[in-house]
Amino acid sequence: MSEQTHTGRCLCGAVTFEVSGPAKWTGYCHCHSCRKHTGAPVSAFAGFERDQVRMTGQPLARFASSPGVQRGFCARCGSTISYEGERWPSEFHVHVGAFDRPEDFAPTGQGFPEERIAWLHLEMPAPP
Repeated sequence: MSEQTHTGRCLCGAVTFEVSGPAKWTGYCHCHSCRKHTGAPVSAFAGFERDQVRMTGQPLARFASSPGVQRGFCARCGSTISYEGERWPSEFHVHVGAFDRPEDFAPTGQGFPEERIAWLHLEMPAPP
């Protein structure tokens, strides 16, 4: 695993985190729940093994958005930070926009494309 460390935070800076090494995967999520959680027509995530992620600031507030799913956010400013689900029990998914350098996590796939908003058309970034 790479020794590179990526940092991130919420809008107010209360919730901060560090991630060691590369993401297992990156992708857009088109699901209804992600749209409601972020207020955006699509979300971008990077998936990591739990032991790669270290929370360094205030603890995440969590909301059980559906059975077996916890969505993490800042209790102070409301910024969306994470997704944790029983479907991927060893993983911690971070919203790409919460990273200090989101450009390091270009999406390479799409989740729930059948729920994509009809007017939204995305091009997948070219591989680095």
